[in-house]
This record gives sequence, C-alpha cells and structure tokens, in this order.
Amino acid sequence: MAKIKKGDQVIVIAGRDKGKTGRVLEVLKDSDRIVVEGVQRVTKHVKAGQTARGTRTGGIETVEASIHVSNVMVVDPETKKGTRVGFRTEQVERDGRTRTVRVRVAKRSGKDI
Repeated sequence: MAKIKKGDQVIVIAGRDKGKTGRVLEVLKDSDRIVVEGVQRVTKHVKAGQTARGTRTGGIETVEASIHVSNVMVVDPETKKGTRVGFRTEQVERDGRTRTVRVRVAKRSGKDI
C-alpha cells in the first residue's frame, strides 16, 4: 500500500524547491516518483503545429516534472507540518461480517489522515 497517494498535500524536504507545499497530481509507481502541483517546474520546448481549427501551437511551456517520493512528506492537516505515515488495521463490521481494513495514520499526531 502506497504511503503517498494522488490528492495528498505534501511538503518538499529536499532539493531546489525545499519547503514548498503542493497537491500530488500523479503517482508514478514504476519509478517511485510523483508529480506535485507547483513544484519542480521545468521549461519544455514544444514543436510548432496546427490544430483542426488552424490555430498554431507550440513554443516554450512551463510544466511540473516528477520528483522522487523520498524527497517529500505528507502534511498533517492539523499542524501543517510534514509527518511520517504508517498503517493500522481495524476491524470493520459490514453486513454482519467483520473485515480488517488498513487505515493511514500520521505518526506524530496519532490522527488519521
């Protein structure tokens, strides 16, 4: 189970954007990298082309590049600081049956994220 998921609020703890916070836009599980909104912005040169309407596209765009998952921490909603994330199993009763469910937990505050 992944500790960082799409939509999580994270803070960068290493690299040129250290201290910036943003929301996770995409998780790349194969390479252990994530794309964070407003972090690791790079310029991309796009080749000029035409759309169906005849408008020209292309030029220099600024896009978010991926960042390694070890360089970010999940932000605790209460303290607004980075925190480590763990898992806890809970018994949940559904339709008369009990089932074990994994729950994400912020280790510093002890609250669910």
